[in-house]
Order: sequence, then C-alpha cells, then structure tokens
Amino acid sequence: MSDQTSTNVHLLVLIHGMWGNPSHLASMHRIIQQSINESSLHVMLPETNRDESTYDGIDWGGERVATEIFQEIEKLEKEGKRVTRFSITGYSLGGLLARYVVGILYQREFFSTVTPVNFNTMATPHIGLLLYPSIISKCSSFIVPRFLSRTGEQFYGTDQWSTTGKSLLEVMADPEHVFYRGLKLFLHIRIYANAINDLTVPYMTAYVDNKDPFINHTTSGLVVDYDDTYYPIVKSFDIPDTPPPKRERTSPRPLTVKWFKSYRPPLPPRFQAPFPFNIVSLILLPILFPTFLSLVIVRLSISSHHSRSRIKLLETEDASTTQRLIHVFAKLEPEVEDIVADMEDDPAGPALSEDTVWIPEQSPPITPAQRRMMASLNALPQLKKERVYIPDVRNSHATIIARDIKNFEFHKIGEGVLRHWADVFVM
Repeated sequence: MSDQTSTNVHLLVLIHGMWGNPSHLASMHRIIQQSINESSLHVMLPETNRDESTYDGIDWGGERVATEIFQEIEKLEKEGKRVTRFSITGYSLGGLLARYVVGILYQREFFSTVTPVNFNTMATPHIGLLLYPSIISKCSSFIVPRFLSRTGEQFYGTDQWSTTGKSLLEVMADPEHVFYRGLKLFLHIRIYANAINDLTVPYMTAYVDNKDPFINHTTSGLVVDYDDTYYPIVKSFDIPDTPPPKRERTSPRPLTVKWFKSYRPPLPPRFQAPFPFNIVSLILLPILFPTFLSLVIVRLSISSHHSRSRIKLLETEDASTTQRLIHVFAKLEPEVEDIVADMEDDPAGPALSEDTVWIPEQSPPITPAQRRMMASLNALPQLKKERVYIPDVRNSHATIIARDIKNFEFHKIGEGVLRHWADVFVM
C-alpha cells in the first residue's frame, strides 16, 4: 500500500525483565492505553525472549526482540499502517535489552525513516550489578555469573563481549559505538529508579549515580517530599547536617510474646502465615531454608545449562550470517580502536587504575569501567531521572511497575510511577 493511503503509527515496545513474560507489564500496558487513547499508538510486548530464555544474554535477547519488531512493522504495513515514530521502555533487564535493540536499529539505519521519540527504563542496572559489603551481595556476585548463564556474566561485567575484551555493558555505554549513538537520537530519555528497598537493582546502578544519599535513610533524618500527583515519585528530599537522636525501639523485642505474634519468616508473601502458624515456620526454618536454597540452586543450574546449550546451538546456526550485531561490531571495532589508540596511550592523559575505588558513605565499590559508563550515560543531554521512594516493603523492585496487583495488593503503589511515565510520554 502506498504512503499516501497509509496510516502513520507510533510504535511503543515494552520489554519485561529477568525470568519475566509480557504479563509482568500488564499494568504498564493498561495505564498507557488509558492515558493515550489514540489509534495511532500501537503497543507491542515481545514474546520470544521470556522466562528461561532471559538467561541467554542481553545480546541474544536483544536480537530476538529486534526480530519481533521488524516482523511487527511488516505486519502493520500489510494492514495499511506505517511506523513513523518509535518509543521503547524496558523494565529491569528489559532496559538493557532496550539499549541493545536501539543499537541494532541504528546499525540497520532504521532511524533514517523513523523518528525515535521516548526511551525509558525502570529499575534497570545500567552499569551492572554492584558488590555491596554484605554477605547476600557477595553470595550474589558468586552465584549470578555462574548460574544465570550469559546474562549473569553480563550483569557483573565478567564477560568479554568485544574483540578487545571489554564487557557488553562497557561497549553499550561507549559514545563511539552504535548503542550510544542510537540512544542519543531519542528526543526524550527518562529513567526511573527505586531510592530504597530494591534488593534486585539498587539505586546507584538504576539512577546512574556515583553516590547513594539514601543508604542510611533510616537513621539520617531523611525527609522526602513526594509528588502529590504521582506518589511515590520523589519531588525533593532533604538530609539534615546533624542526624537526629536515635529513636526508641518501636518494634517488639525479640522472643517476647508480641514479637512471636508479629514475626514473619523471611519467605515470599504467599507463604506467610499469621500467629500461631508463623511459629511453626520459625521452628522449621533451619530445615526449610537450606532445602529451599538447594532447590533454587538446582533450578538455576538446570536453567543455566539449558541456556548455554541453547546459545551454543544459536551460535552454530548463526555462523553463516553477518547480520547479527556482534558480527558487525567485530569488524568495525578494530578500526575504531586504531583511531583512539594514540589517545589511550598518550602519557600526558589521566591514568585510570583498574583497582576498585571506594565511594564514601558506605556505598559499594565502583570500578573505573563503571565510572566511565556513568560519565557517558550522564552526558546524554536529554536524560532526565526520577527517584521512587517506596518504604515498608521488603523489595520494591516489582512494586515500581505494579507487576502483580492481583496477588500483591501493595504493588498498586507503583501505579503512580506508571501514570507519571504515561503522562510525560510524547506522541
């Protein structure tokens, strides 16, 4: 059908996170449609990179999503619709996939005929996962790269994605490469980050900040001023120079009657039980926790093994084609490296030690590579950031997108964030 008779369409792609599927973005999909009731907006939720497939890496996931996008555009064209504007939003891992997809689209000159409009992420580890000085974080840094296959390695930057040994996240934040160049074309870039209680993607990597002003929020005297329209979006916050006096204990003392009645075992909400059944959970915890942990590790091991087998098969099948971005990049990178080699070897330039550097205020260590990623991402002129402050939850990671309001009523708190995202969305 000719352009004269085609209907112009704004394509919005929503990408879920690790272990996810499109249903996780049901609230996001619903709210954007309620906010923008226009037939010219076409919302797409990719299906192919879901559940166990999310183990296969940011690059393979991005390739799958890009393939679906081109298929969707072809389908729309058959219906007499022409994509003229493009937006993409990613949640958690989905934000990294979105950045990779943008690189693919840029490389294929997609943006020569389509205007990139909105780029958004929510609770996305833009500089990878950080190593906090805690047992849980140290265990995670050991388990994730080994049991989450290619994606786990890329989360912690232990992969060597480029021919020069750089990790994928480093390459994606490099201003000289297609991922960054494509990202820079978007008219509007906005990222949302949980300020507290995100045990999955903490503040510093989601907000791309080299310090965490909220790390001592329970004792610093932090005062948060919320956006009245979009709670729990933070409008401003203040931390007094002198911390307030230590507050008296408000929770019951351990092993008292009140403590037993209010105790909740460290289990998912659906496994919580009221008194006196919670005492049974407490008694059985020494047995239940190791059993549960063993089952999780076995499950992760099996999924990781399946993923590596799947990747090996995919790379074998892919050997005959040069369309995949990693192949294109492998050809271009030596040329780029030659150009910047003199700059990197310049003895007058600033030397960066590869030792980790500690940031004050008990924040996790930031590597020089992560500092460079932060600097380049924060240099995007159109970048805007939103802090989300959700107290009184164990993990705010799912709450920020109201991921499962059917089973968890408190997830509705995140609808304020989604309404903000939808209301600032530019058609």
